[in-house]
Amino acid sequence: MQGSSEVVEEEAVPGPELTRRYFLAGGLASCASPALMSMPAFADQNLDDPFPLPPFDEKKLPKEFRRAVVPYPTRHWPGTIIINTGARQLFIVLEGQQALRFGCAVGRDGFRWAGLADVGRKVMWPRWTPPKDMIDRSPEKAKWKDGMPGGPQNPLGARALYLFQNGNDTLYRIHGTNEPMSIGKNASSGCIRMLNQDIIEVYRRAPVGSRVVVMAEGW
Repeated sequence: MQGSSEVVEEEAVPGPELTRRYFLAGGLASCASPALMSMPAFADQNLDDPFPLPPFDEKKLPKEFRRAVVPYPTRHWPGTIIINTGARQLFIVLEGQQALRFGCAVGRDGFRWAGLADVGRKVMWPRWTPPKDMIDRSPEKAKWKDGMPGGPQNPLGARALYLFQNGNDTLYRIHGTNEPMSIGKNASSGCIRMLNQDIIEVYRRAPVGSRVVVMAEGW
């Protein structure tokens, strides 16, 4: 399967050294992530964050794409991240058959994918480098061929979770955005896009090793 066109680079939180590989979809499974099981108060931004978050009124989004705790009967362990691409929603499974729900944007037609992965690396304010095929489609992005530094104008937003399988990079990410009104739409090149305030919450709750289940439409 081809990787995403939205590439995240370096500046990573320390973690295991992992090698690249192609993403292979697998059967349903999940693993426990104890750090995700409780429901502490939300923290939209770290005090030592290098950039202030651009303000955004989430009430501009339909209610189903706003952060909320919802009933969520599932056999997955608390701590599992589940992405429903058809509904354009991301869930973090909690105890008691509940989940923390977020809205997200998913891949456009021809760019969507499904399967299993694990969080292999976490990045604050990631650097973005458009790949050659994206530059071919949008020549104005050529000025960032050597990388766009992280910051409020960066399309990857405030945080990124690198998705791996069997220790290898799938090239897919869960990341923030500088286009908040794209949430709830098929808008990306395959990555899962979230509000910056929401990806910071997911980043805080999801340790390296957290299981991610990306559901195909119709599951």
